[in-house]
Amino acid sequence: MKRTKYMILALVLSIIALQANAQVSNGLYRALTNAQSARVAALGDMVLPMHDGDLQTVLFNPSSICPSMNNQISLSYVGDFKLGTHYGIAQYSHTFDKIGSFAATVQYNNYGTMQYASESGTTDGSTFNASDYVVVLGWGRELTDKWSIGANLKYVGVQYESGRAGALGVDVAATYWSYSNWAFTLAGRNIGRQLFIVNMQNDKKWLPFTLDFTASKKLNHLPLTIILGYRDITHWNKIYDDPLHLYDTYDPITGDYTTPSKTSQFFTNLGCHFVIGGELEIGKNLLLRVSYNYADHHNMDVPQKRTLVGLSAGFGVRIKAFQIDYAYSRSNIVGSPHFLSLRLDLSKF
Repeated sequence: MKRTKYMILALVLSIIALQANAQVSNGLYRALTNAQSARVAALGDMVLPMHDGDLQTVLFNPSSICPSMNNQISLSYVGDFKLGTHYGIAQYSHTFDKIGSFAATVQYNNYGTMQYASESGTTDGSTFNASDYVVVLGWGRELTDKWSIGANLKYVGVQYESGRAGALGVDVAATYWSYSNWAFTLAGRNIGRQLFIVNMQNDKKWLPFTLDFTASKKLNHLPLTIILGYRDITHWNKIYDDPLHLYDTYDPITGDYTTPSKTSQFFTNLGCHFVIGGELEIGKNLLLRVSYNYADHHNMDVPQKRTLVGLSAGFGVRIKAFQIDYAYSRSNIVGSPHFLSLRLDLSKF
């Protein structure tokens, strides 16, 4: 068993190292990077190092797939009513005694109806649709009472007006949890590339790969779990270079801009890698969640206006075999999505 464990972990790290050297871009396949369930969204779109049988966590962390998810169904809806975008996701998990636990996911993203327009902005009332979908088959296995591993095989399809594209990718992850309520997860997500493209342009063929490390600690004398994630380990620069210099200091007398020092840029970049969140249990049936993503705040906020961009929050309610989760993610100043998830354990009926 030990030899098998180390061989699998070595394979995982080798795949991650190969992908880290490839050209990466979100490009057409942003559907692979956004949270699609309420719990993950409320906790900052992190790779959650949880091992509590929640089917919502498997898309970002396949090593969380475990026997306690057997016969679970999860349904999620994501709506941004200002932007007119709507997402839907359905998941099911089943465990087989000898080969491990599996989780199947179907995800559909509808970006709404858009109008055709000329280069001058003139419209004639005709419209088109834009959407994409993701199909995922995940596998997870507990190697010991402290180690688990997992992988997702995924296909993503894109349909923008008459343009089509498709890509194939995998996620790999390993989780370690201790008897002192610490847990650690290393996950390489979106390892893969584009398969075909028709009537579209996409210079970046690789999927938006990220290598993430997350740690969590459940406090001993308080029902609070603190989660800290370091995202996108292989890419240091996370600062958006704004051509309008909104984050520089402008001198109205000379008309000059003062570029931030290298020290300031270093700590800004470092902060953009971290996400922090917490989950508080109130009794047995209520959970409160909150997180803060400094990268979203720095890159999407407007300096002239104080906002809560980067902050996400939500709650979960357990009702016998059901769990209902809600989250609100303040990801930009224009529109921010609402998340609603329903998890059902069929084994309890």
